Amino acid sequence: MKTSMLVGAVALALSCSAAYAADLKFAPGEDARFNWKSFEDFKAAHDLSGQEMSLFGPWLSADKDLIESVTAYFEEATGAKVNYSGSDSFEQQIVIDTQAGSAPNVAVFPQPGLAADLASKGLLVPLGSETADWMKEHYAAGQSWVDLGTYKGQDGAENFYGFSYKADLKSLVWYVPENFEDAGYEVPQTMEELKALSDQIVADGATPWCIGLGSGGATGWPATDWVEDLMLRTQAPEVYDQWVRNEIPFDDDRVAEAIDAFGAFARNDDYVDGGTSAVASTDFRDSPKGLFASPPKCYMHRQASFIPSFFPEGTELGRDADFFYFPAYAEKDLGTPVLGAGTIFAITKDSDVARAFIDFLKTPIAHEIWMAQAGFLTPFKDANPETYANDALRKQGEILTSATTFRFDGSDLMPGKIGAGAFWTGMIDYVGGKSAKEVGADVQKEWDAIK
Repeated sequence: MKTSMLVGAVALALSCSAAYAADLKFAPGEDARFNWKSFEDFKAAHDLSGQEMSLFGPWLSADKDLIESVTAYFEEATGAKVNYSGSDSFEQQIVIDTQAGSAPNVAVFPQPGLAADLASKGLLVPLGSETADWMKEHYAAGQSWVDLGTYKGQDGAENFYGFSYKADLKSLVWYVPENFEDAGYEVPQTMEELKALSDQIVADGATPWCIGLGSGGATGWPATDWVEDLMLRTQAPEVYDQWVRNEIPFDDDRVAEAIDAFGAFARNDDYVDGGTSAVASTDFRDSPKGLFASPPKCYMHRQASFIPSFFPEGTELGRDADFFYFPAYAEKDLGTPVLGAGTIFAITKDSDVARAFIDFLKTPIAHEIWMAQAGFLTPFKDANPETYANDALRKQGEILTSATTFRFDGSDLMPGKIGAGAFWTGMIDYVGGKSAKEVGADVQKEWDAIK
């Protein structure tokens, strides 16, 4: 009787284990691309059986499934349970929850500014200098990422609060390889070469760029990305930071230089499909279509990694369309800066499980599981780039890990009335003929009004 009961118990345990393992996207140990040693080492060091952790973020639908595919490995390794909930009103809800004392253990912030605001009110838990030092060592342009997660606490002292995980890349130029090949053009490696290529295309009787700033009530935002990228290519990153914090005025000569660097592309009738007058009226979703016209209406389009969603149906990246890094000026010697965005994990209610979860994000496997699926880039140098789901993601990941400087989208760090208001409208005014100085003065006036 006892033997049969024991056999039955073992069979049940194996059955439950197999059922649980089936929830894992990739079976541990079976795919050599993954760093399973990091998973096994983490598992050996953590036993949190029976404990639970709440995780709250902006991800819904497919993205919810993806983050849960990662947390499943944390659960498998530790025995803890992660309860993820997502909301399209995350920014409002996390403020309500933290102030009401009902915060989740860990929150996923799409914008560092909101995390910084909560830290200043004593509503985030410092992650410690050890984690900051780890990030500095293991992330490409590590100091940039540490700075992104470092905020002043309620006492005014700076601490590291935000662990960056899952990045987005904006410093990209899209093109059709066949068009380049037919015309004999080569991918430029420097900003000087990019401008020379643009001039060559014009000399050949064609148009180098498609640029569209239209976006309904958000018209103008694509131009802010151009200016931010060009600030990083004309000025040191410290100047970019001062600009974003309004420690230098918006009409500073250095800001005007970046705006005019954008104007060298967007306010040149020969450079843009439809001429300058079409830039503000063309919707950003329609703008890349000119790449695929026959003959092409343009040869290049600068936009973030999401833009293939608006390419013609059936477009195959790497064959029908490709991208290259929006290059830096060789003469300015500012390295290879990258503009992007991403999410930051912060502890909003301390617990052993929450601390262990942040440590889990330091393992290659925590990155590689999502890398092997969709829509994930990481600056983590120890994660195996061969796990990326396709060549396009792998190339973007290489741009990210080759960066000497990373900076978050500046307009997203500015006050809403500026970054999602005056900056947008100012860029439309600029394309319409106002000078960079005039536009900068207009934006600064709005900024002064909210101080």
